[in-house]
Amino acid sequence: MNRRTFGKLVLGAGVLAPFHFVRPALAQPAPGDELVVGIWGGVQERIVREYVEKPLVEKYGCTVSYVLGGTGERRARAYAERGRPSFDVLYLNIFESRQAVADGVTQAPTDAVPQFENLYDMAKLGGYGVALNPVTIAYKGSKASAPITSWKDIWKDEWKGRIAWPTYPGAEGTAGLLMTSLAWGGDEKNLDLAFQKIQELKPFAALQTSADQAFQMFDQDIADLTIEFGSLSRKQSDTVNSDIVIADPTEGLCPAMNVACITEGARNQVLAEEWINLHLSEACMQAYMREAYYSPTVKNVAIPDDFKDKLLTPEQIGRMPAFDWEYVAQQQTAWSSRFNREIAG
Repeated sequence: MNRRTFGKLVLGAGVLAPFHFVRPALAQPAPGDELVVGIWGGVQERIVREYVEKPLVEKYGCTVSYVLGGTGERRARAYAERGRPSFDVLYLNIFESRQAVADGVTQAPTDAVPQFENLYDMAKLGGYGVALNPVTIAYKGSKASAPITSWKDIWKDEWKGRIAWPTYPGAEGTAGLLMTSLAWGGDEKNLDLAFQKIQELKPFAALQTSADQAFQMFDQDIADLTIEFGSLSRKQSDTVNSDIVIADPTEGLCPAMNVACITEGARNQVLAEEWINLHLSEACMQAYMREAYYSPTVKNVAIPDDFKDKLLTPEQIGRMPAFDWEYVAQQQTAWSSRFNREIAG
């Protein structure tokens, strides 16, 4: 494929013209209206309860109900309810969000959300991007003979048997497949070499299903290297284990982004738009930076001086590859079967 970069998507002028539309008047929220939001638990739930739910409820007298859990569960429920959704807002990842729009499950983003105009271009595809959180290599610095500077460095003998490889599907497992293919000369549409190269790394120390599990393996001296979200890895390094190093490979970090989506047929359209606009506010974005080390998706939010070295730089954004995420989403079932057979088996 024509290998564009995130820099062209994010920073290039005129890549996307803002989508303006005219729509009939919508019913305004009434006290007691219930907004249903599907989101991850933990720190993300805590942040939106404080910086999104509170001001929304204060303004409209509405209530907010949460459906917490993994992306896969939310996605399956939203597809099963297509056209008659129980969700008003659900959060998906970068590739699932774009496929959901194409499948008529969620709405394309519009300027009905005022902060739409301040989103980076790549955060306007498939919904409203709310957090940039790319995936990279995290490893124990004390175990490395030299800093990791390429995804190919995973194949150095010093890491043999010490790798906690991420399961698939999932953002980390997807990154493992895509960046392996890219590093060794392929792309998302030719993963044969990627599966072959990953098999060469076996036996793994373990297969990991979460950042918490991977870092526990580091602490217990089970594994020394994994593929994980850069934000989670950096926070772990800053607050728990300073031996963890976050790589910045020459091929780039693997794009990952949390996306807020409004369902087709949402019962509370105006509340859903207000919810997302509050999520993209300065206060909420700052909380995500400080509590989760997530990089903002809007251009009108200041980055605190003490966090500029913890978040994405324009140069890093510019080196992130732009994959065909619709294709990636379509291949999930086939790749999952192959991963279980050739990698996990």
